Amino acid sequence: MTSLGSAGRAASARLADYFALNPSVMVAAGAMFLMGLAEELWKRFMPKYLAALGAPVAVIGLYGTVRDLVDGLFQYPGGWISDRFGHRLALQLFVGLAAVGYAIYLLAPSWPFIFLGLVFVMAWSSAASPTIFAVVGDALPKERRTMGFTVQSIVRRIPIVVAPAVGGFLIASMGTRDGVRTGLGVALALATITFALVRRIALPIPAVTSVRITGVWRALPSPLRRLLASDVLVRACEGLADVFIVLYALDVLGLRATQFGALVAIQMLTAIAVYLPAARMTRRSGRKPFVIATFMAFALFPLAVVFATGFAGLVVAFVIGGLREIGEPARKAMIVDLADPALRARTVGLYYLVRSLAISPAAAIGGLLWGVRPELPFVVAFVFGVAGAVTFALTVRPEEAA
Repeated sequence: MTSLGSAGRAASARLADYFALNPSVMVAAGAMFLMGLAEELWKRFMPKYLAALGAPVAVIGLYGTVRDLVDGLFQYPGGWISDRFGHRLALQLFVGLAAVGYAIYLLAPSWPFIFLGLVFVMAWSSAASPTIFAVVGDALPKERRTMGFTVQSIVRRIPIVVAPAVGGFLIASMGTRDGVRTGLGVALALATITFALVRRIALPIPAVTSVRITGVWRALPSPLRRLLASDVLVRACEGLADVFIVLYALDVLGLRATQFGALVAIQMLTAIAVYLPAARMTRRSGRKPFVIATFMAFALFPLAVVFATGFAGLVVAFVIGGLREIGEPARKAMIVDLADPALRARTVGLYYLVRSLAISPAAAIGGLLWGVRPELPFVVAFVFGVAGAVTFALTVRPEEAA
């Protein structure tokens, strides 16, 4: 029995080493899983929820713009809080604020309240992001970070395989309002569990480095700035079309909510299927080819959506959407590796602050383009995506991405 126990412990240790797991990384992954499950029950259907609360299409586009704007504004303060007070306290704060947002969404009598709730909800998806990056960066050596982000990405997307389909079923059986609100009730319960879980993060509070945001910007190395420029173009591609995909599928092509939930599951299964093979190949061939592949998939996804004529065509499009993740762990590892360790969370926060502010008009512009013709925001998004992929390919050298 002792030898069997020793063999089991040895196998567990090898498995943990292969997947770049340690206790703090595992806790962060668990928090991402629970909060992802909480949000994906209703997140994909928020445009329909807004419409059910009386919001016109222009307001739905504005919702996407405000979401991107708040996403950017929360990134740097989130990194500052993490560097100043430690990763554990920061994550507890962000989970608590997100729970307040879920409650506002749940009780909202009309669409303007959604914009109030959004400010709180984004505390998790935005302000917590630099902390999650910093946990991986602080807990793992450089050569293990791509695998660390790969595992994080898989864990984050497992709920997306299941939760949107459940959310679609709730909407189909209870109606948009009651279905979304049921999902929000479950989200509040899961946020409570997550709040208790993140108390187990055991990383020390970083030494405080007194540097203003301008100093953090000056500390960004040139390769990271060029990656950022490429990323802005690619995320503008996403922002132009993202909030309108569910409307295009349900209102233009006539799909049911349950079918859209199945499409999201297909997209996430595709992403999960490519993560580990891509991580292994990245160690042999470098990160640059995979980041380029990710950016090209971002460009092709909206074009594939607009070329679809029904469910089968959208299956192909959402498989391409899943391939957008093939180089995401490599891109995130690049950011962490290029950042000054003493400024890591703030550097990540500043990177995403600039990116989100730059792309914040995209969804509103997409709404205007939708008003001209529903296909137009998807075509314009494709152009931006190609521009981003080409910019990265021409300006970032392979050794800078290694």
